[in-house]
Amino acid sequence: MLVYQDLISGDELLSDSFSYKEIENGMLWEVEGKWVVQGAIDVDIGANPSAEDADEDEGVDDQSVKVVDIVDTFRLQEQPPFDKKQFVVFMKKFIKNLTPKLDAEKQESFKKNIEGATKFLLSKLKDLQFFVGESMHDDGCLVFAYYKDGAVDPTFLYFAYALKEVKC
Repeated sequence: MLVYQDLISGDELLSDSFSYKEIENGMLWEVEGKWVVQGAIDVDIGANPSAEDADEDEGVDDQSVKVVDIVDTFRLQEQPPFDKKQFVVFMKKFIKNLTPKLDAEKQESFKKNIEGATKFLLSKLKDLQFFVGESMHDDGCLVFAYYKDGAVDPTFLYFAYALKEVKC
């Protein structure tokens, strides 16, 4: 199994069990998330409740919760939304922090294509949800989620160059 860690914070943000599609010249990975239900599994064992307690539930007080698989699996933490100015400030800081962590070839490609990816994200800014890894590292990579036209499940966007592949 492969896990993708944030180069800056070291948080695990994705694994190879989620397929991705490269967009914006390979700068962003697009990953489809899914809403899933956790907890409260109703198991019918065929027993009949006693006649006097027929209205009472003798089972465990389970509660089901709907979660997004990627958010739950990697314990992503939602952040408040950014306005355009805050996002541009974040991107400048992110580029400054990430660039030295890349090898020379990747640095060149990153510098060449990050502007297009930033413009793409800015065009969707009002629709994006923002997430960080479990450590909530201030300078760590952001993960973005949004709903494509009419979709019931979120689509996640990752900065491909900010992820380090680790074998488990």
